[in-house]
Amino acid sequence: MHVQDRHGRPVMSLRLSITGRCNVNCIYCHKDGMTSSRGELSAADIEKLCRVASDLGVGKIRLSGGEPLIRDDIVEIVERINNIGFRDISITTNGTLLEGYSTALSEAGLDRVNVSFDTLNPETYRFITRKDYLERVKSGISSAVDVGLDPVKINMVILRGVNHHEVWDMFEFCREKGAVLQIIELLKTESCHDDAVERYHCDITPIEAELAERADQIRTRKFMQDRKKYYIDGGEIEVVRPMDNTRFCANCTRLRVTPDGKLKPCLLRNDNLVDTRDALRENDTDLLRELFFEAIRRRSPYYTP
Repeated sequence: MHVQDRHGRPVMSLRLSITGRCNVNCIYCHKDGMTSSRGELSAADIEKLCRVASDLGVGKIRLSGGEPLIRDDIVEIVERINNIGFRDISITTNGTLLEGYSTALSEAGLDRVNVSFDTLNPETYRFITRKDYLERVKSGISSAVDVGLDPVKINMVILRGVNHHEVWDMFEFCREKGAVLQIIELLKTESCHDDAVERYHCDITPIEAELAERADQIRTRKFMQDRKKYYIDGGEIEVVRPMDNTRFCANCTRLRVTPDGKLKPCLLRNDNLVDTRDALRENDTDLLRELFFEAIRRRSPYYTP
């Protein structure tokens, strides 16, 4: 049984940003909706939060950052979470370190991985990330597929004038690799400023219209912000439209955690956080449960449905 917020939305997943550190510097990064935070939770504290979440009916855990694979204890973190018994554990990564971790993460209990990868063009990749890791990321994707992480999803943020014309090239790459392409509308948050959104935001409506025209089948993911999945010639493309406010917010089933241990009820807000650090320090499970309920009580669609 899932706990519901005041708007009738079940809390089904917990997304933990386990570090604010990253080894790339993408031009559009919204830092998972986080403002700067001091410190990182230990693996033991992450486990404590996940155990409480499990007791409240949460079935899915996602680890993100920053870049979560930067943490030396990332395999231990996955092992600890896996021992709790969640039905789904996943990571969002930029893929630069994935090749070296795929086997260990799979053996530790990781189910699947999302790789942020916006282009197959080396010059465009350098422009977006300010790094030269493109081939390393491609190898990481292959490694994740080979060890059986399933699905491997490629997160492609669509940027006007940068990569908006590369969707079908990326789709072919994903289909050949056995990965799922996820195209994502650029999102404005406190960490992704107005100038970046104004410069690069792309209306993906025409892209989605073309997907609908070419699709063999279309499905809607009710408990994932009403996202559409398009099945085309044996491949899959999922569309994430966070600026479609009513659908995205009204169908949100996720609670978040900042790197320094604050429960975050909403991706787009940082004014209603619930601090768990004292409870973690005192190892007070009852208080942690109360804090989770408080964070769930504070959940509200950012835009009025």
